[in-house]
Amino acid sequence: MLSDYEVSVATSKEADHILGLLKEVAKWLKEKGIDQWGFLAGGGEDDEIRQAINNKETFIVKRDGEIVATFTLYQSQSSWDKYIWGNLNNEAVYLHRLAITRSKIGSGLGKEVLLWLETYLKKEGKNTIRLDCVGSNSKLNEFYRSNGFENVGTVDGHSMFQKNF
Repeated sequence: MLSDYEVSVATSKEADHILGLLKEVAKWLKEKGIDQWGFLAGGGEDDEIRQAINNKETFIVKRDGEIVATFTLYQSQSSWDKYIWGNLNNEAVYLHRLAITRSKIGSGLGKEVLLWLETYLKKEGKNTIRLDCVGSNSKLNEFYRSNGFENVGTVDGHSMFQKNF
């Protein structure tokens, strides 16, 4: 599991690279006709992304010194999570902005990242992870289902996924 990769908490020095990766993926999604991360692509989440990095909530995955993936874990609900999930006071962790560089899409890296997350969160004493994605992104929805996430509903066109472990 991620044996050829290094996972670490992102630093502010890596913020521009992370923003670039996220915007590259957002642009690629738009080119494929998938309406996801449009607000992010236009710079609408730059401050939130930088804050998550400063708060040590964003992780990077490197291979041979190159950032090939990123994701953010919120230990408590963001305002978006409250909008999607309702105001929940529980121990779930919320996964945001999982992005993999285009050259690694289809390589199995996404699945490996999710397995790493599960192991990491178990060690942290957590047993539930939640996320949402655009409901019309059928490939992404299937990706989460095939990795053990349960679709537990839809809010405002976003599929809600949860996995307990």
